[in-house]
Amino acid sequence: MSRLETYAIGSSELTYDLIERILRDGTKLTLSPEAVKKIEHCREYLDRKAVDTEHPIYGVTTGFGSLCNRTISPDELGILQENLVKSHSCSIGTPVSETVVKLMLLLKAHALSFGFSGVQVETVQRIIDFYNNDIFPVVYDRGSLGASGDLAPLANLFLPLIGEGEVMHDGKRFKGSDILNIFGWRPIKLKSKEGLALLNGTQFMSANGIKALIDGWHMVHCFDAIGAMSLEAFDGRIEPFSPLIQEVRPHPGQIETAANFRKMLEGSEIIAREKAHVQDPYSFRCIPQVHGAVKDAMHHVTRVLHTEINSVTDNPTVFPDEDQVISGGNFHGEPLALVFDYMGVALHELGNISERRVAQLILGLRGLPEFLVAKPGLNSGFMIPQYAAASVVSQNKMYCFTASCDSIVSSNGQEDLVSMGANSATKLHKIIDNLKYIAAIELMNAAQGLDFRRPLKSSPYLQTIKDEYRKHVPFVEDDVVMADYIAKTMEFLDGYDIEMPA
Repeated sequence: MSRLETYAIGSSELTYDLIERILRDGTKLTLSPEAVKKIEHCREYLDRKAVDTEHPIYGVTTGFGSLCNRTISPDELGILQENLVKSHSCSIGTPVSETVVKLMLLLKAHALSFGFSGVQVETVQRIIDFYNNDIFPVVYDRGSLGASGDLAPLANLFLPLIGEGEVMHDGKRFKGSDILNIFGWRPIKLKSKEGLALLNGTQFMSANGIKALIDGWHMVHCFDAIGAMSLEAFDGRIEPFSPLIQEVRPHPGQIETAANFRKMLEGSEIIAREKAHVQDPYSFRCIPQVHGAVKDAMHHVTRVLHTEINSVTDNPTVFPDEDQVISGGNFHGEPLALVFDYMGVALHELGNISERRVAQLILGLRGLPEFLVAKPGLNSGFMIPQYAAASVVSQNKMYCFTASCDSIVSSNGQEDLVSMGANSATKLHKIIDNLKYIAAIELMNAAQGLDFRRPLKSSPYLQTIKDEYRKHVPFVEDDVVMADYIAKTMEFLDGYDIEMPA
């Protein structure tokens, strides 16, 4: 696939695949002519509407939250919006990754391009300028309730537009005012509703979700390939992957997983030989059902996230052609909070079943030596990597707490049910980080077990992966510093593009 040099915001819907490509290719953004027309049309309508003092409009000519009954004079509307951005800049904790910040900028520019938010074209263009020049506002990972969207992190994200806050650029930290001077830009003078349009919205939750989807799908593919290698190392049976089994319980992910395994194992001498045992433990026999359920969950999350990132999630929503400005609740993060909790539980199960396969491989069963070393006793071999895997599996159970079940009243009772979607989004990264350790530990064990099956060979597909892996991590003859090998295995998995066979 050729490199995507530029992408015009507002020219099409965003998808997970397109966003992954934009990030991978370093694609530059432009603002489509269609988007410019929609934004200008909405802004011109709102400018006319804002001078009507007889009919207050929430967030345009009034205060915010529980202060919605306070009317603001026309000459103070710009100050109101700047004050909003400053006062709401309360994200706290650890700075989020530059990838998440970049995604937030992309998703906000896209949401504003629909022309229902009442912003200026130059405001959206400045967001795109930040994106294209790798200017990353400093945003922290805590502080959002996922209620009026992601108020606190989005406020920090857009402080530099008005010359406040801080940014990272070329590995250095700058004040917002300094970065504007470096690029010769003037601070954006916010008009009525613009601050609210920037701060309301679910772009912090969505950006974290997109990043988790990219990393999560990579882990799904990794665990399929590594699980197949473990099945071979354990001398497992192919029958549970038969299409007949899947046809009578036709969950799409289950069917897909079984088909993947049949393709990955094609041509294997190990899987084809006669087995002494009639049945495998669940961690091998039920891979289609468990991995498949995870895939179905991931597909569901992907669909929900696609709807979200192509929606208008600020408030109030401006409908110029209908002559209406409606205050509603599109910023509420409940749709995301629920599916992110679901995704976390699903991804955790990949690690849960993986650790069980690791435990089976070191038991000394089916002709394998205990702890996968030739001289157990003198050598502890692969005893303690299983401990480490068990530790992070247990920790992931902690992170599977459903944040969406919680709510704390805010804004003096005006925001009386919040989604906690930001918490459900950010803990996904912790789960995935732990999955990377678990995947590395299973690969180490699976490759070691496969080597004990020589001279029998696995399939060409799995042999290729193992041979590439062995260029980084050797067969373990005697005890070594296992932490070093885990780190090298993680590096291998991070850089190796595992694709399912066609």
